[in-house]
Amino acid sequence: MTVHPVPRPAAPISTERLVLRQSEARDRAAFIELFASPEVGTYIGGSRPRDELERAVPEVPGRRPGLFVIELGGAMIGTVELNRRDSEHRSHVRPHAGEAELGYLFLPEAWGRGYAAEACAAALGWFADALPGEPVVLCTQTANERSMRLAARLGFTELQRFEEWGAEQWFGAWSPVTPPA
Repeated sequence: MTVHPVPRPAAPISTERLVLRQSEARDRAAFIELFASPEVGTYIGGSRPRDELERAVPEVPGRRPGLFVIELGGAMIGTVELNRRDSEHRSHVRPHAGEAELGYLFLPEAWGRGYAAEACAAALGWFADALPGEPVVLCTQTANERSMRLAARLGFTELQRFEEWGAEQWFGAWSPVTPPA
């Protein structure tokens, strides 16, 4: 089975407050800050050392299909990604994997303002138009209460819970047949 990457929209996606767009060289410092942040790293395996990131992050970071930079007022505040889930992952809604998985990261100063819900809903809306009828999955630690609330708010339905990476994981699916509220 061939798994094709999630396509990229022809133009940036705009919401009331945000722009979801392709990454640019001006986003490099924000990418480094995002991955060096201990707060951001809490539920994704920890932060990475800033000096390591300075050496490793390319001039134009995150330039791949399915990844959007989230911009507010001209500055990057986070990322949202719809990436194909491979067969190595433990949970799937399709027998041979390949479903799109929603992921997002925000700088701590952007937390608690509804930006994640706005950006994720816009990405899911675009995805539903681009790939009609295709489900999207989300996996998060159950300890990440903010992520659990966002999954529910976006309309994800729990499919299972399991232990992985030393923590209980929540796995759910979203279907474009019932768009997020």
